[in-house]
Amino acid sequence: MSSPLVTSEVGRLRTVVLHRPGAELRRLTPRNNDELLFDGVPWVARAQEEHDAFAGALTERGVEVLYVDRLLAEVLDVPAAREQLVAAAVDDPRIGATLQHACVDHLSGLASTDLAAALIGGLAHDELPGARGLAWELMGQGDFVVRPLPNLLFTRDSSVWVGDQVAITSLAMPARHRESTITGAIYQHHPRFGGPQRLYDPSLEHLEGGDVLALAPGVLAVGVGERTTAGGAERLARRVFARGLAHTVLVVPIAQERATMHLDTIATMVDVDAMVMYPAVADTLVAWTVRAGADLPDDDDTVDLQVSGPAPFLTAASAAMGIDRLRLIDTGLDPVTAEREQWDDGNNTLALGPRLAVAYERNTVTNKALEAAGIEVVAIAGDQLGSGRGGPRCMSCPVVRDPLPA
Repeated sequence: MSSPLVTSEVGRLRTVVLHRPGAELRRLTPRNNDELLFDGVPWVARAQEEHDAFAGALTERGVEVLYVDRLLAEVLDVPAAREQLVAAAVDDPRIGATLQHACVDHLSGLASTDLAAALIGGLAHDELPGARGLAWELMGQGDFVVRPLPNLLFTRDSSVWVGDQVAITSLAMPARHRESTITGAIYQHHPRFGGPQRLYDPSLEHLEGGDVLALAPGVLAVGVGERTTAGGAERLARRVFARGLAHTVLVVPIAQERATMHLDTIATMVDVDAMVMYPAVADTLVAWTVRAGADLPDDDDTVDLQVSGPAPFLTAASAAMGIDRLRLIDTGLDPVTAEREQWDDGNNTLALGPRLAVAYERNTVTNKALEAAGIEVVAIAGDQLGSGRGGPRCMSCPVVRDPLPA
């Protein structure tokens, strides 16, 4: 693998991190799916088939696919990583000290592959040998001692690469907090990554990778809404400026709703100068333009920020990118079809290169509009994968992309 480097959304994709859904999805029931952020109970075998086809479409086009569970199992051979991840798994006030000790004893004795499966798939009340304590006695048989991580499927959110540095993000929903711990351990301890410099940490203000778009080299757009806070956007801006990773950050307010939980649910890049966007927001989306002051101090969290706006998003983005116009591909959707295809992640595409994007096949009208605009669409099934409200971009964390030509 080449050294990690991501400077745009559309440079030729070379290496990506995915997570194939597994036992953690089998933990979903009508009783807990809302808490675990799924809109339904997916057919797991079909979801796996769909994900395998997604990964296959990437590898057929020369993309190296790395899987979270395999990376995690290899990292768990490192004693420091094992200790850190076991401690994070039991750091839960629900279970009390006695049950925590029993859980640590059990997890610590597992082989690395089995431990990786438990950390991702969770550990139920009746699966913990030697368990004891008041918390255990009062739990129901199907209650979780270690909660499963079904949203690990969406590898985009727990980390995002900006240049050659990685932001280990601060996930907003309690059901997802431990995902960043796993991602952080992989990047810190796995030899494929070599402990890259960290741009962000989970202890900071909420910031999720689905809200961060690299519009062009040196230009980021950060959505602020249900998952990412204004404080998170500001903190990221200070850090990318101080480290020379960007010269402009566009802060984009989005509706705090599940259908628009991240910026990439309403807009994604499909060419160096073109986006696909939810038509209902195309005329109203605005951005504040954030740049650094003239002098950058050594402490990146005290960088003086210059904020201007708001301005129409497309206008602000074009100016920041140094182009005449950021093209918006007109999908021509009527309001009902637009709302349906937005809900089905029609605007959440993954660019494999300029004018080449992966999209869910069910969004037929959006896909036809993309093809009419000269975008080659790699259509994949996502009937079961989409039950967690995420499309191809959500399910992928690019690690290496080719730089765009000057």
